[in-house]
Amino acid sequence: MEWNGQTLYFNGNILTVDENFTIAEAVLTGGGRILAVGKLADVEAQAFAGAKRHNLSGRTMIPGFVDPHGHFPDSGFLALFRVDVAPPPIGNCDSLEKLFERLAERARKTPPGDWIIAARFDPAGFSGARYPTRDELDRVSTRHPIWLSHFTGHAGVANSLALAFRGVDESSADPAGGMLGRIHESGRLDGLLTGMAAMGAMGDTEFMMNLERFHAAVKLASEEYLSEGVTFAQNAWAPETLLKYFCDLATKPDDGRVGVMVLPAGFLEPQFTNGELGFTDPASQSVIFGPRKLFADGSIHIQTACLTKPYHRPLNGDPSYCCKPSITVEDMCKRMLPLHNAGFQLHIHANGDATADIVLEAMARVLEHTPRDDHRHTLIHAQTLRSDQLDRLAELGMSVSFFTAHVHYWGEYHHDVSLGPERAANISPAGWAAERGLRYTIHNDTTVTPMLPLHLMWCAVQRMTAAGRVLGPHQRISAREALKAHTIDAAWQVFQESERGSIEVGKRADFSILSSDPLGNNDAIRDISVLETILGGRVVYKRAQGA
Repeated sequence: MEWNGQTLYFNGNILTVDENFTIAEAVLTGGGRILAVGKLADVEAQAFAGAKRHNLSGRTMIPGFVDPHGHFPDSGFLALFRVDVAPPPIGNCDSLEKLFERLAERARKTPPGDWIIAARFDPAGFSGARYPTRDELDRVSTRHPIWLSHFTGHAGVANSLALAFRGVDESSADPAGGMLGRIHESGRLDGLLTGMAAMGAMGDTEFMMNLERFHAAVKLASEEYLSEGVTFAQNAWAPETLLKYFCDLATKPDDGRVGVMVLPAGFLEPQFTNGELGFTDPASQSVIFGPRKLFADGSIHIQTACLTKPYHRPLNGDPSYCCKPSITVEDMCKRMLPLHNAGFQLHIHANGDATADIVLEAMARVLEHTPRDDHRHTLIHAQTLRSDQLDRLAELGMSVSFFTAHVHYWGEYHHDVSLGPERAANISPAGWAAERGLRYTIHNDTTVTPMLPLHLMWCAVQRMTAAGRVLGPHQRISAREALKAHTIDAAWQVFQESERGSIEVGKRADFSILSSDPLGNNDAIRDISVLETILGGRVVYKRAQGA
């Protein structure tokens, strides 16, 4: 629902984030679009006599934030239907005792047979730093299937009922690309499932959703995103059921909810596009289907990302452990080439540098087979990219989205456990990317970390861990670069730069009004408040006075 009249924004610090990073005096909008940008007198001359006047009172207006990688509306699902067990600094569940108490409390309120799903679990943030066992979860309840999802989404722990749902027992072999945890002495399953192949349906918990719950989650998540100045969200992994729900959402009236780009799971093609699944892209303005998503490895945190050099402190005790890739160059070519040939853009999850070597070589072969200009295929997370890999990325015309929030939330863990000081200092190497003139983005991967764009910018600019350590100062980027990475470059990365990402004539009137200038003080970026969010020319969020 867009405001069809005109609004004149003036008397503020308007950061257009256009090619020249122009600071404008005024902006005129109408019909949900930007009609004029520039000097106040020039813009006023183009306004109707009855145009609304929005006095910014010296505050800063920026383009609405664009989420480059996340899982909307998962934060709504988390708040409404799951048990949040995040430890500090995100949450306050810092022990197994608290975890069991929260699960037991939910069990008391949940009908027998219904699922209990806990999310954002991180054993590194718990006293004792270990996973609970299947038996411990059974002690919480044997009347409910319980699934404890690791914050990365790449592992979890199941009780006996949940293991039965998954269809695995002591006779089951580890699937390719996954592992079933076992008690060493007896071989009995301990409940730990590592890797997408091992988790199966519990990896995306679609079985927990229905259309009513989906719409409730969309409403809540949309309110959250808009309150943080995000005007374009993303769901970066949509299997069949979720695609159907998004198609249904696209038929609903646009009531001021956040726009969303949906990335269909790559394995669904060509059946999705040619209609074999019974539905197709609804060509909506509020729900847009974008790149196809592929996975190439897992998570650095649980050491399922594939590295060229061993993990600093391997969790399995093997000092030579790097995590052997479960894919080959040939495997990736088989996945990528049909999608590339069909004209799709690809977003490829690749955390480890050994995995990136495979993906980059496969991409080179794909492009040699079928050259294509401006494809914008993108590596997602790319946390351990080496400098030579960034050079090759540029040669191949690829882009990259860095999971920069990791620097703050888990930088100490990477420094001490997973990567060691040298590699941790280069995690999410945006500084190297900026030196090479690469267009890149930064993301929160919500719900892995909260949807806090200004905090994310601060992470990229300061690179400070939760313990106060500066992790790799040479990989810092400027506040201006961070703002671009979360606005215009995020729009560009998914071919949306003509619609959003900067304040320019013809684009959508999507803005965020901030309490102060994010370019003014690097230390204070994370303390800035979003005062208003404008979507399609309409105010859809306004911060309460005193909040």
